[in-house]
Amino acid sequence: MSLPTEPAAPAAPGFGEALRFWAKLGWISFGGPAGQIAVMHRELVERRRWVDESAFLHGLNYCMVLPGPEAMQLATWLGWRLHGLRGGLAAGALFVLPAVAILALLSWAYLRFGELPAVAGALFGIQAATLALVVQAIARIGRRVLRTPMALALAAAAFLALFALQWSFVAIVLAAALVGIAQGRWRPGWLPAPAHAGEAMPVRAGAQAGLARAAGVAMLLLAAWWLPLLGVRAWLGADSTAWTMGVFFSKAALVTLGGAYAVLPYVAQQAVEVHGWLTAPQMLVGLGLAESTPGPLIMVLEFVGFVGGWQRPDLGSPLASALLGAAVTVWATFLPSFLFVLPAAPWIERLRSVRWLAAALVAVTAAVVGAMASLALWFGWHLLAPLPVAQIAFAAAVALAAWWALDRRDVGTGWVVLAAAALGTAAALAGFSSG
Repeated sequence: MSLPTEPAAPAAPGFGEALRFWAKLGWISFGGPAGQIAVMHRELVERRRWVDESAFLHGLNYCMVLPGPEAMQLATWLGWRLHGLRGGLAAGALFVLPAVAILALLSWAYLRFGELPAVAGALFGIQAATLALVVQAIARIGRRVLRTPMALALAAAAFLALFALQWSFVAIVLAAALVGIAQGRWRPGWLPAPAHAGEAMPVRAGAQAGLARAAGVAMLLLAAWWLPLLGVRAWLGADSTAWTMGVFFSKAALVTLGGAYAVLPYVAQQAVEVHGWLTAPQMLVGLGLAESTPGPLIMVLEFVGFVGGWQRPDLGSPLASALLGAAVTVWATFLPSFLFVLPAAPWIERLRSVRWLAAALVAVTAAVVGAMASLALWFGWHLLAPLPVAQIAFAAAVALAAWWALDRRDVGTGWVVLAAAALGTAAALAGFSSG
């Protein structure tokens, strides 16, 4: 009698089959990075078995120590594992393109119809709920990271440096990374231990690349990043809004360690107070809209580019300027992620031994909690300070209800934002205006 055999592993997917999956993923990737990573794990590791568990987790660990959206970078790396360079480019691009189109449409609707009372009420509800989203993110990350006195001290120092001393967010990130590297070398118990994946699986046959090829890929991606931006400068000039955005968001792409919430203090401070592209309440609206759409939360930067281009136009049409600002912002935000992942892809699974990278990320994440607390206070002040007491009470009630739904009932972010918008609309139609 023959013994039962285990079912054979499915064959590697063809490029067309993988392409259909990446296109679908871009439309269903709700829930922030945790939800997006969970969807990819369920589909690629558990259901389709295109990727090994160990490879998935190790790729995730690598993407977590990179600046930029880790879920999009993980999709890029997984696409590379399946089909090389073209697979990585396709997976990363299709992960963000649906969100780009949706958020551009929502941004236009906000600027075109935001003055209508019902719409203004909905936006006010979204702003209040977004405060709860930020507070809930602070609590969620804080529970995971602030588990030692050193981690608490880093968070408190970052809060004071950003809120009271007006330090640059870039300086805070660099200082925290240096502290993390030092403690990992001499006092490894002072910060929570970084998480590590299981055994790394061998790089697939044919995936090894020489340094010359990697350098060539890096140079091509670097040119793809900067040549269109330099073309905008030549076209519109060094003082144009679009060129200024291209430079600013290229810098921001290099310091987004710790996720989208990590870079928001830096972007909010610069975009609102330095460049004047939008106001703090508008920034809250953008964050709420980005939370409600598929794709990375860092897509909120597209909203900043769209609104900034509309309100500080380079072209004859505000809409054309807004679309240009959004396009420049998206390009400068996401092109660097391809540069961080694809040239290094053949060696990613060998980087497990580089412990200082993980130690630096732990320290940066602790500092990010403090920066996020500063952001919440800054947002709250700009939203609520100009309002009468009754409207402050309404906003606080909506924010408290949103926090309860998110933190205690585990309601999806999109539903919470929609409910808050409905409450704001109902209040406006009942004569309780937010303005």
